[in-house]
Amino acid sequence: MATPAPELDLDYPLPVADHAIGIVGAGWIVRHCHLPAYRKAGFRVEAIASRAEVGARSLATEFGIPTVHADWRDLVADTRIEILDLAFPPDCQLEVIRRAVRENPGLKGVLAQKPLAPDLATAREIVEVCEDAQVTLAVNQNMRYDRSIRALKSLLDRGYLGRPLSAQITMHARVAWMPYAATYERLALLIMSVHHLDAFRFLFGEPERVVASVRPDHELGRPHVDGMAVYVLEYGDGLRAIGIDNCLTTIDQGIEWRVEGTQGVAKGTIGWPDYPQGGSPSTIDFAHEGDPVHWFRPRWDERWFPDAFVGTMAQLLRAVEDGTQPEIGGRDNLHTMALVEAAYAAAATGSAVRPADILASSPLEVPA
Repeated sequence: MATPAPELDLDYPLPVADHAIGIVGAGWIVRHCHLPAYRKAGFRVEAIASRAEVGARSLATEFGIPTVHADWRDLVADTRIEILDLAFPPDCQLEVIRRAVRENPGLKGVLAQKPLAPDLATAREIVEVCEDAQVTLAVNQNMRYDRSIRALKSLLDRGYLGRPLSAQITMHARVAWMPYAATYERLALLIMSVHHLDAFRFLFGEPERVVASVRPDHELGRPHVDGMAVYVLEYGDGLRAIGIDNCLTTIDQGIEWRVEGTQGVAKGTIGWPDYPQGGSPSTIDFAHEGDPVHWFRPRWDERWFPDAFVGTMAQLLRAVEDGTQPEIGGRDNLHTMALVEAAYAAAATGSAVRPADILASSPLEVPA
């Protein structure tokens, strides 16, 4: 007899009230992810602005946004806006958030793009600014809301796989580094691995040590640290979580993951990077040692892009309504930023680095 499949927790609470959202940014991620997701969920986008007014006006026409501000500074001072959805480069986010909390006394929440900042020190400053203003901060770590990752989280929480022994995420996709990163020395770990480092934290908690190796992008004709990254998160119970972020290949692109436990195995794919042309849904397959020949293969229509972006905004809106901390709150995200810093330090020194030591220098009381 086949082992019955466990129930999977794929959904999350949606907001109860209607909230006025203002978007700062009109690039690819807003056009193809934020706005399609919000339209699907029925979230109200009241205003939009960007560094180029023409881009904001184009999206306002396409998505029926009533107000276009010629300057982002006008949007963040618009007192109708309760929730600021920020999709600017990481080195710009502190300036925007600092001005928003100062000039809009009715601001209740901020959803900042990830990575939150170029480095941990700036990320800490953003968290402090929001806490001082009593504005709820969330960071758009959207891979946590991919259905494949949420299904895996359900299996782990229910003990279906037993004690985790090893985990792997492998990304193979040619990354055309964003225009904003033209002056960045940090690329792969900061911009791409931040997804997977945060996903490992979501699934397994905080690692004790990190080892890492990086190499440059062979086609990028300027100084930089990393165009590809490989890292291992070492956990005290023996778990090893391995990430391979190959940002250099143009053939056979995709993201795959696998988790081995003492009682089962799960593996899957993340529906990317063929969106929006293809838009393949993410997948999961899993089996239990009690019936190793029978694999469960649940499927769904939802994709990482754009559907996960419903979850990132929904959890912020619910936190604002309930007076609770978001699942992907700013304080929590300092742990993810510390992992990024630890990986860079490990790659530079050739030694294992403890993320807890990176966080120890933080002036904030960061939750464990």
